[in-house]
Amino acid sequence: MQAPLDRLPSPLTLLRVGLVVFVLAWIFGPYALRSAVPIWLPFLIALGLELNYFVGALRPAPAQRADRGPQTSDRERYGYGEDTEELLLVRDGDKELWIPYSGETEEELNAVIAEARERPEEEAPAAVAADPAYRRPRPPLRRFLAGLVLIGSLAAVFWVVEARTGWNGLDSSTRAEAAARFSEEASRVAGKPVTIRCDEAGDYVGAVQHADGVAAVGGSLAYLTPERCFDLYRLAFKGEVRPNQTARALAVLAHEAWHLRGVSDEGTTECYALQTGVETGQRLGLSAATARQMMRRQLVENALRGEASPAYRVPPDCRDGGSLDLRPNTARFP
Repeated sequence: MQAPLDRLPSPLTLLRVGLVVFVLAWIFGPYALRSAVPIWLPFLIALGLELNYFVGALRPAPAQRADRGPQTSDRERYGYGEDTEELLLVRDGDKELWIPYSGETEEELNAVIAEARERPEEEAPAAVAADPAYRRPRPPLRRFLAGLVLIGSLAAVFWVVEARTGWNGLDSSTRAEAAARFSEEASRVAGKPVTIRCDEAGDYVGAVQHADGVAAVGGSLAYLTPERCFDLYRLAFKGEVRPNQTARALAVLAHEAWHLRGVSDEGTTECYALQTGVETGQRLGLSAATARQMMRRQLVENALRGEASPAYRVPPDCRDGGSLDLRPNTARFP
């Protein structure tokens, strides 16, 4: 059973495969994963584990106890099978001789012992090296360097993908034009000139801050994550719609605009944002029906997220005809 076990992947191999899978899932997977787990975290964990394996490999291995039973060569030479109950252990100085016994006389047994004493000792390392199942371990330094190369390669892939795709893949003039368009829409909602900036550096919003947008109440400047900016860009400039991402980006833009208008309560701000998000979505290229459907879905998701973020749960009056209804004379909400 030893050979199949030797062919199983080592824990270090499984670690590296897991790192590759996670990084690819982080790059190409859902935004929820990117917002929940900073990309540096798996790299840091992988580097720590590589160092742990490297240091552990440098420690001297515990001495293996010699197998005191009859070896394979003994069984082949004396022709007995796997049953070891009829074996005699004869000590000859520092040597141990395993002698098969099946009722031989004393003279016959002495002859077998003499033959065993005359047999030259076989070197165990040669037998191990000749074993086809034996795999010579790689030096610890080589394994460690291989791990560093893998981590570095994945980091390079991440950097290239991030630099050439998404919001960061747009040239500076395109990003400036898009941000100006977002600022124009936010100014409509805020009722005054305001500025929307996309926080490429992640200083104000993103995975670390656990926020897609931030704005000072009554101020004139708000920040959105590059992911939300790119969703808005795809809608306004490319006509591309990804229902969940586009809906969330519209809600975030409107939400921060209402903060800039002076509304501080998060639940009330979200209620107003989902209503004005319909008009904002239409101006950026959605049909009225699609924009309304998106905001209604955001309203449903708000209730589902209520336990995780109760401050953002819309109040009971956020309904058709309620005190937070911006258009009480119409039957459509939001």
